[in-house]
Amino acid sequence: MSTPITLRADAENEAARLPALLARAEHLAGAVLLGAHGRRRAGMGDDFWQYRPAQPGDSRRLIDHRRSAMGDQEFVREREWQIAQSVMLWVDQGASMRFTSEKHLPQKANRARLLGLALAIMLLRGGERVGLTGTSLPPRRGNPQVLRLAEMFCRDDAADYSPPEHRAMIPHARAVFISDFLGDLAEVQLALTKAADRGVRGVLYQVLDPSEELFPFTGRTIFESVGGTLSHETLKANDLKGRYLERLAERKAELQRLCTLTGWQYGLHHTDHSAQSALLWLYGALDARGGVAA
Repeated sequence: MSTPITLRADAENEAARLPALLARAEHLAGAVLLGAHGRRRAGMGDDFWQYRPAQPGDSRRLIDHRRSAMGDQEFVREREWQIAQSVMLWVDQGASMRFTSEKHLPQKANRARLLGLALAIMLLRGGERVGLTGTSLPPRRGNPQVLRLAEMFCRDDAADYSPPEHRAMIPHARAVFISDFLGDLAEVQLALTKAADRGVRGVLYQVLDPSEELFPFTGRTIFESVGGTLSHETLKANDLKGRYLERLAERKAELQRLCTLTGWQYGLHHTDHSAQSALLWLYGALDARGGVAA
């Protein structure tokens, strides 16, 4: 049970994490930002988009006489319509995400939070509405939303594996799930199925530590979950390598299959790889189809 002293210490630790996460995310987003993310099409708006030849049925007041005076054809001045969309994020806060195999590598949770917040910053700067899946933080525009997201991302979950949050999905919105996806795959299937039923398309981004890909263990080894609820001891860890790698490959294949069935995209990132390249892929994947990031 928390006491006033431990509660204050926990609160101070959480508060100390927030500025660092914000600073890293702002820096990463600034390095990758490529411009407005909104879809461009002709419509009502303030910004000039293009000239096009006048067509039968166009109102005379739409004719741009200055551009038309440059030749024998009349032109209409079209304006840009930025369609702001809602993008919902789910970043796994489970204990399994707080694993790292080397001191110089970030925890999976820290990399996932960094990517989620940096992506949100880029989308918000592009005029999108960004929030979390579920009911805790609905999608909104503006810089204040960045701070709200950062606060939510700094909260840890005590459970070893957290299932994807799929409540309150906004119809025809977009979504991004970032996790190691090492928990119950049935929960992932349920979340993607519910999203697809509401016309939600998005990206499922798997973040793994390099040791989880290589299984560099030999001899006597004790495997324990970060949350401490699971433990397994073996005298010959190398005998497990083949079966482990086979099951990991099967899990990746199943995640890709689920994405294909529901119209989502699957991406894979390792924490020893560049966060900038991961963010660039994520940013582009929201509007692209197909493909796998490595």
